[in-house]
Amino acid sequence: MSDFDINNLQQRMQGALDNLNKDLSGLRTGRASPDLLNSIAVDAYGSKMPINQVGNINVPEPRMLSVQVWDANLAGPTEKAIRESGLGLNPALEGNVIRIPLPELTEERRKDLTKVAGSNAENARIAVRNVRRDGMDALKKQEKDGDIGKDEMHTKSDEVQKLTDEFVSKIDELLKTKTEEIMQV
Repeated sequence: MSDFDINNLQQRMQGALDNLNKDLSGLRTGRASPDLLNSIAVDAYGSKMPINQVGNINVPEPRMLSVQVWDANLAGPTEKAIRESGLGLNPALEGNVIRIPLPELTEERRKDLTKVAGSNAENARIAVRNVRRDGMDALKKQEKDGDIGKDEMHTKSDEVQKLTDEFVSKIDELLKTKTEEIMQV
């Protein structure tokens, strides 16, 4: 990115926030939701694929999810990905179908979910900071190339920092809300 574009930076930061929103929506606390599995990637055909690209996710019962895997060869890797996802799930493989009973929300389970939410929020903060770094690098290049002066460089740097602080604050607020939701259920 050689040209500085504050709108592009804002869109990319918004993308990080949207991804966090999607990840946190998957941390359903009471009822089963297919969104719970959105963050899981399966080792398939030599690469990582989102779980919804290897099978259908269904909610047969309020406290049960199932994944109907399309390719029998991917049933094992899919089950392994669910088990190792950090979501505290214990899937059971039955042919091409993986049944995932959702555990009761004990105090310990809630704390685990808040850790997952915190980890998702930290990943979003890192993404926002990476966008900030790209913006600052573009500004430094423009200044070095003589396209902008020191004053404009300083003004635009402040804009980028303000935007970064705004998005980090939104991430923190989203995390706080989700943590309260998890702990009060």
